[in-house]
Formats: sequence, C-alpha cells, structure tokens
Amino acid sequence: QTRRTPLTVGPDWALFATDLIGEKTMSTSLLTTITHAPRRVRLSRYAAAAVLVAVVVAGCAGKTDAQQATDALNAGLQAHVTGDLATASTDYQLCLKHDPTNKFCLYNLGLIAQTQGNAATAENDYRLALVTDPNYPPAIFNLAIIRTQAGSPQEAIALYQQFLLLSPNDAGGHLNLGLLLRANGNTVNGDAAIATALQLNPKLSVPVASPAP
Repeated sequence: QTRRTPLTVGPDWALFATDLIGEKTMSTSLLTTITHAPRRVRLSRYAAAAVLVAVVVAGCAGKTDAQQATDALNAGLQAHVTGDLATASTDYQLCLKHDPTNKFCLYNLGLIAQTQGNAATAENDYRLALVTDPNYPPAIFNLAIIRTQAGSPQEAIALYQQFLLLSPNDAGGHLNLGLLLRANGNTVNGDAAIATALQLNPKLSVPVASPAP
C-alpha cells in the first residue's frame, strides 16, 4: 500500500497556500510506511511535503489569527522536513490554536502519529482533516492504510475508491486497491486495478498472486 506524508514521499500534484509539493515513491506490498519510519514495510506512501510555499508576513505585532496560523504551519513544515517531529508537532498544535480546522496541520499531525506507530491518534487527526475537507486526497489515502491495518478492508476499499475518483492517475492508489481487492477474494477487479497501476507506472514491482488452494 502507499501512504502520503509531509516528508519525502508525496503526491504528483501541488497543494497551494502554505502547503507543499511532494514526490511519490512506491513499493509493492499491502501495508504502508512513511518515509522516516524506522521499518520499511514494502508499501507505497504519500508525502505531503518537500517544497513549501511560504507566506511571509511582515512584522510580528498585530497579526491576525490567520497570519499566526500560517507562521506556525510554515515553522512546523520546516521542522518536519528536517526530521524534528517534536518541534513540528508543537508548531502544528500552535497553528490549530489560531485555526482549529486547518486541514494541513491536522493532516501533518496525523502523519507524525502514523510515523510513530500511533494509529488511533493518526486516524482521529485524518478524520478531523476530512471534516474540514471531505475530499482531501492525502488524508483519504493514509486513512485507507490505517483501516486496512485495523482489519477493516471494506472501508479501506471504499476509501481507495474515493481517493481514485479524486486522483485517477495515481498509480499507488490503484496498486493498493488492487492488492487489497485481491487479498479479499476479488481477483478479477484486483488484477484490473493492478494492471492500471502498471500502466501508469511500469516500474512498479507487484507481488505474484498465490495460487488458489
């Protein structure tokens, strides 16, 4: 599977306003990891950062909540990219004090929690981000990974399908969906999704399906 992270793995599209641009890497299995996770579980992941569009606000005094939220988000992204997750988390929390529904901060906090193996917190943060923007692809994608790992394949399949409606050319999404469908007995549709993933990215390495007993 794949996961989206504000660090070195990310989408092929750019988010604007204080969000960042990422690049994607893929691997082949059904679970997912984040770029900086200590273990690599052979899955694709998604990063929501790498290049940040910084918004510079002149002066320190008299800033609005929106300006202070932007400053905190940008500081958090800079810390996140360097791997200082504690500082990044503090900055994102500060951002949320000024903008409680900021989907970027909620998503990035979810990503940190997912990186650290705290799936429950990550899921909560992703769901909060999706309350703000129900069609936010990185949060949908990573939530699908968490629901797969939680043993809820049908929910995960629905999330991947939602993700692919928004990002139909995302090879990692098709790959994760195909592997999940195949693992749950839907070989025909699973193989079709994997074939689409390979068309979009021929460099993907896909595990060979085990023969039926």
